[in-house]
Amino acid sequence: MAVWGARMPAVQQAAHLSTGSLSLVLLAAALGMVAGLWAGGRFARPERLPALLICGAVALAASLALLGQCRTLASLLAAALAFGAAHGVLDVAANTGAVRCQNAYGKPIMSSLHAAYSIGALGGAALAAATAGLAHGALFLGTALVLALAVLAAEPRTVTLSGTDPKTPGPHEAGLVRAPGRVWLLGALAAASLLGEGAAADWAAVHVHALDAGAALAAGAFALYSSGMAIGRLTGDRLTTHFGAPAVVRTGAVLAAAGLATGILANHVPTALVGWAAFGLGLSSTVPSLITAAGNHGPRSVATVSVTGYVGLLAGPALIGALASATTLTMALLLPALLAAAVAVLAPRALENTTP
Repeated sequence: MAVWGARMPAVQQAAHLSTGSLSLVLLAAALGMVAGLWAGGRFARPERLPALLICGAVALAASLALLGQCRTLASLLAAALAFGAAHGVLDVAANTGAVRCQNAYGKPIMSSLHAAYSIGALGGAALAAATAGLAHGALFLGTALVLALAVLAAEPRTVTLSGTDPKTPGPHEAGLVRAPGRVWLLGALAAASLLGEGAAADWAAVHVHALDAGAALAAGAFALYSSGMAIGRLTGDRLTTHFGAPAVVRTGAVLAAAGLATGILANHVPTALVGWAAFGLGLSSTVPSLITAAGNHGPRSVATVSVTGYVGLLAGPALIGALASATTLTMALLLPALLAAAVAVLAPRALENTTP
């Protein structure tokens, strides 16, 4: 995902895409992810998790290689659809396994598990920056081959926790359900936070590149964002234990809003890079804390918050592209900053009395 996002300017240039056309490609990936989430939700039973993890990861690698060979809008739309579907299946499998692991450990580890995703994102972004002189098609193909081989090598060690887990949504519960107002608030906050994560993945490099930064420096924007996210998530469980989820999420959201807004409005490459790093650090603990809070209301509430949150992740990048086409990219990227400010105001109420 990081290699794809960091080299987005090269994808756009190779296919001669306008900002509007690029937003259509991102929308196709979002629609594919919706399909993948639906399919993964239907099949994510404990005994099937290893197969979903392996198949989803291999399919994601294969579709990344395909994306690197596309030079037309039509081919990119088809490949992005497949890429999103594979991502959705893998996401369901990984998060279902994460919930089961946390329940088995009996203590907060969700933030640390989410840090693994951020560390992978950091590695991918760093790879993209280090290979800025290499054609993106070759980079995508090489990355896909290495990842596919690594996944297949890990297959014998891929196991699952069997048995009944009362906190894990079953296949019949993996959709929107009736929920109290507090749960819908948690879902709205998840959507706001994940919109910011999607914006960083797909638009951070484009934003810095638009400030006349080179390809390597532009790719570094997402690397810095991912670094902030990884550091925050690696320390998030410990901070939550000491200060409580409301305080950690509120403080982080203020940092995210102020950092990104400053980086966007300064119109200066170094400030923009610092802004994206602060944005990642500030948002790092939000989603793990929201998912934990939803667990207090039962498995159906966890499913509701997860699905609602993905609305922001899937629709956000395309929405920012549409706003950028109507106004400017600078104005469009203020949306995630404003939503982070809203999270800072509303999160303490949503997370009060939250237990790890």
